[in-house]
Amino acid sequence: MFANRYTAFVDACALVGVLKRNMLLTLAEEGFFRIRWSAEVLDEVERAVDEIHAAKGNSNSAAVARNQRERMESAFEEAPVTGYEALKAVCTGVPDPNDHHVVAAALKAQAATIVTDNLKDFPQGVLADLNIEAKSTDAFIADTIELDPGRAVGAIRRMRERFKNPALNAEALLLKIEAAGLTETADTLRSYLSVL
Repeated sequence: MFANRYTAFVDACALVGVLKRNMLLTLAEEGFFRIRWSAEVLDEVERAVDEIHAAKGNSNSAAVARNQRERMESAFEEAPVTGYEALKAVCTGVPDPNDHHVVAAALKAQAATIVTDNLKDFPQGVLADLNIEAKSTDAFIADTIELDPGRAVGAIRRMRERFKNPALNAEALLLKIEAAGLTETADTLRSYLSVL
């Protein structure tokens, strides 16, 4: 199984959007990779989801954000990375000190990839010295689908079928994927529209 050999540390920005989060978690659940995050990452996700729902006028925004976090934690009990604080010292080449915890936790998890949409904050020259690469959510999902398109498309189809409000057909899902900025993923999936 793929998950026995590949670990991805997921940054908060890759988990905030509902569709990106669902696609990453679906592929991780299918065993394509081991997903890892830290409490700091989930704190950021929870705050951002709360802010998004509050901006939409949802008076229950904090509860919604907390519920989404708890569901992630429950589904992926092995995902949290702890004890990485000492590794922040080797992350000084990362331009934003606020991102040192991401790299440190990825190192502790022995992740091959940091999935992030803030690629500029994770220079490849710095990460290469640490044997980690940064990939956008879009590139990571598209590459993961290409590992085993039959299995991946089947998993994404099951994800689509869980959507009830509103229900989505394959074409509508593809449009949502594009609208979420996952253009490479949409291009990869377009060939499989009839089974998506």
